[in-house]
Amino acid sequence: MTDDDAESGRRPYARPHERRDYIELGSDADDQGRRAARASAFGQRGGDQPVDDASADRRRSSGTRDAADDRPERGRQTGRQDKSRQTDDESRPARGSDSRNGDGEGQDKDQDTGRNAGSGKDRDVERRRNRRPIVFGIAGFVLLLMIGGGLYFWLTTRGKASTDDAYTDGNIVSIAPQVAGQVVSLEVTDNQFVHKGDPLFHIDSRQYVYRQEQAQGQLDANAAQIANQRLGVEIARKNFPAALALAQANLASARANLALQQANYDRQKSLPRLATTQQDVDTTAANYQQAKAQVEQAEARVTQAMPVQQNIGQSQQQVDQLQGQAEQAKGQLDQAILNVEWSVVRAPQDGWVTKRNVNAGDYLSAGQQVMSLVTTDVWVTANYKETELDGMHPGQQVTITVDAYPNLDLHGHVESIQRGSGSKFSAFPAENATGNFIKIVQRVPVKIAIDSGLRKDEPLPLGISVEPTVLLK
Repeated sequence: MTDDDAESGRRPYARPHERRDYIELGSDADDQGRRAARASAFGQRGGDQPVDDASADRRRSSGTRDAADDRPERGRQTGRQDKSRQTDDESRPARGSDSRNGDGEGQDKDQDTGRNAGSGKDRDVERRRNRRPIVFGIAGFVLLLMIGGGLYFWLTTRGKASTDDAYTDGNIVSIAPQVAGQVVSLEVTDNQFVHKGDPLFHIDSRQYVYRQEQAQGQLDANAAQIANQRLGVEIARKNFPAALALAQANLASARANLALQQANYDRQKSLPRLATTQQDVDTTAANYQQAKAQVEQAEARVTQAMPVQQNIGQSQQQVDQLQGQAEQAKGQLDQAILNVEWSVVRAPQDGWVTKRNVNAGDYLSAGQQVMSLVTTDVWVTANYKETELDGMHPGQQVTITVDAYPNLDLHGHVESIQRGSGSKFSAFPAENATGNFIKIVQRVPVKIAIDSGLRKDEPLPLGISVEPTVLLK
């Protein structure tokens, strides 16, 4: 306790946590100091009732527990408590000098500690008050930043349609041999770029070469038969008219002989029986009948030789028949040549070899898929929601960002919009006419052609994720 306090009769002020220190002292002077501290604490609460040791200890323990919870409130009430303490201390009567002297040094030390603690709390409260404008400023800055970001997002996305449900697409050609056989050599490897017509692998072609030679021999034989038959046609064109003329001449000769024999027969028949003999009559009658038969035979031969053109045409038809056989042999030869050519499997287009599952020594069947060829044609298939198609039409400009290459800036245009949603072309399309219906936003594929931005050193695989943005206006 200071001299000023002694003169004014004020009691030293002790805080609850400081009173805990007084309990640890074991001397009589310390007991007197604790009693004075309790009296001072009781005085600052404005009470007139005495404070015993048990109640003081309870207040100390409760004050210790409430210190952490009521610390901000105590900080705000520190000023008011200091003023009330000064008034109470000045109004209390001074105690005996013996008690003050016996405990003077301890009370002065406790009072100084209490004042230092009170001044520390005052500084904390003042520090918090000084920090309030900074906190409010930061909160306002963050709020303005959020408003500015939202405004910027609205301005940058207005008139644009973007989706992350998009991927690169292209043509994939399946490579399969057209003839069966064993692979004798493999000319490509995985992910190799090939040009149209480059060989991919070879199939053993010996059996097809043999068939080619066999077809060639059959074709040569047919050609010889055709040549022989054509000569027969030329002969027929001369023989058949001559045969007809010969038949007609024989008919005329037979008719002349018939007339002679008939005259002889009539003359013998008109002679008196005594002027001729029966033998002469029989001979002339037989000659007449023979001449008559010869005429009929000559007429038949003339009839047989009459269809001259038909006979010539028949010979020509035989030539045509042989010509057809020759053409059939020519087709077999062409097929054999084609099989030999197909034994070397070549690239149908420019592209990259992918999904290769063939090696030298494998036996392949005709039509067996052994690899795929990714062509150089690449576009983007974007699945836009049906609510995002308003204002979208072919020809609009598109900017494309690729997840795999963030620095790749692609530009393109909307090429077409599919006439149907993805669910309509699924294996099991939805039947909305039956059962309960739940509305689900559908997506429609949009084909986007890439106009510029591709790089040769950065391959653009099919199926990777992209994010196209269509400029609707």
